[in-house]
Amino acid sequence: MQASSSRKCGTTAAALNEACFCVSLDQAALVNSLTEQLGNSELSELLKSRCPHVFAARPVFVSSLRLRQVNEVIQAIEQTVSSPGWREHALDSAPPIARHDPRGARGVFFGYDFHLDDDKLGLIEINTNAGGAMLNVLLARAQRSCCSGVVGLSPGQEGPGGFERSILDMFAQEWSTSGEPRPLTRVVILDESPQAQYLYPEFLLFQRLFESAGIDCLIADPADLAFHNESLLVDGKPVDLVYNRLTDFYLEGDNCSALRSAYLADVVTVTPHPQAYALYADKRRLVDLTNARFLEEIGVDQQIRTVLAQYVPLTVPVGHGNAEHLWQNRRSLFFKPVSGYGSRGAYRGDKLTKRVWEEIVGGNYVAQSLVAPGERRIVADPQVRSMKFDLRAYAYAGEVQWNAARVYQGQTTNFRTEGGGFAPVFTLGEEEERAGSTEQRSHASFMFLLDETGAVEELPHPLYLALVRAEMATSKLAGKRFRLADWYVAMEDGHPSEVIRELYGWVAFDADGAYHPEVGPPENGQPNSIGNVDSSALPTPEEHDRIEGLLFQSE
Repeated sequence: MQASSSRKCGTTAAALNEACFCVSLDQAALVNSLTEQLGNSELSELLKSRCPHVFAARPVFVSSLRLRQVNEVIQAIEQTVSSPGWREHALDSAPPIARHDPRGARGVFFGYDFHLDDDKLGLIEINTNAGGAMLNVLLARAQRSCCSGVVGLSPGQEGPGGFERSILDMFAQEWSTSGEPRPLTRVVILDESPQAQYLYPEFLLFQRLFESAGIDCLIADPADLAFHNESLLVDGKPVDLVYNRLTDFYLEGDNCSALRSAYLADVVTVTPHPQAYALYADKRRLVDLTNARFLEEIGVDQQIRTVLAQYVPLTVPVGHGNAEHLWQNRRSLFFKPVSGYGSRGAYRGDKLTKRVWEEIVGGNYVAQSLVAPGERRIVADPQVRSMKFDLRAYAYAGEVQWNAARVYQGQTTNFRTEGGGFAPVFTLGEEEERAGSTEQRSHASFMFLLDETGAVEELPHPLYLALVRAEMATSKLAGKRFRLADWYVAMEDGHPSEVIRELYGWVAFDADGAYHPEVGPPENGQPNSIGNVDSSALPTPEEHDRIEGLLFQSE
């Protein structure tokens, strides 16, 4: 077999997202990690019942160039928001509480959400109470990989433990900037009916993290709070800091009266806070970020304006004056309510009906130029399916702490798709990316089919890819079942030089010759996933020698 039939799946993020199944969620490791957090299996059972589709089956691959661009966009936005003109404009259109000084708090867990495809990156939203951080810590600890071409999880080299430390450091920083000389003693995680929230399991993980650092942590509804004797209380205990997960961003509801009074009296640190929402997350800020004349008027540097123009899709307010124009161009637009969150009330333009359009025109919406989400192929049901994904950068004070993806089907992220949910972000290292752009050193995967007689046959990459994509079937293999060997190798001058890893699983071809990857038999009480080494599919020594002979034989 010739090296030209190989698959260079290790050289680009796009290729890995399309055809790499060698890294997956290890259910056993996930259960173990959850059990370690609470000392029992309660949290694991809660996650399984409450949010069965919160963890994606496969990671997402993003190039290091894209991650650098993400960081560049966030830095540009930070510099823009620091402009006095920006602050004056944003706070002038917000309720009075947004102008209250938050005692130096910056706001925890900013989430910058991006869409990206092969040639375009676009910021679609900024969130000031982005959820999922602790779930992504868990997820990072439960990945199983047999592909050494994947260097590791972004953003850094310290892994999920480093992210946890940065989370604790972030809350400590929020507390210290308030001017309080004493240590942080008690935190309240606040949301309406918290035990009924979809991400309530994450609140328990945060509680455990705080308690591991010697900080008392309670989970509460805003109605549980009391403002008494110039102190915010929960269960009669004084509260130092509120980790605010409310979607009542300006604390306007009656149930927020105690929190609102304590915040305005400067007796508690609230993070994220109303001012952060007004400055960053109000959807009208997306309009401002793409208004070149406004940015120039408030003194934003030309270089910053160039970055914003390149990576923030044009966004305009929807009104009766431009309604006809927007309707005619709706297929290239995405519509979002100014005060919306979590994709509620958001619509792709090509899905709109006239009835919904009338509601949008009169409903305080913005229209954003459409940027296609990324695509990730996964194994589910157990078919190979194409999924969408977006990229979320968790950031504090303008610095990216962690990158995660959300895999889904439909108009927007929904955590209801089998095989979808939060996914870890893997990226190729700088050295491997450079290597992948040359002919001197690269990596490739070679596929081989092994039958019950011991015969070994290479599965050429063009055929493999067409079968995975369900673009064709092969009558030659119809009705047969094989062990699939996937060897990932280093290439020198177009020739295999070194085996990096070996992958084994099962595949079957139906009566029409369509490709169906199989889930292997259970091991240690946990199901095998296609793409991991399945011990029942391992080759004999003789078959292994035949594969080596096919791979390394001279032309």
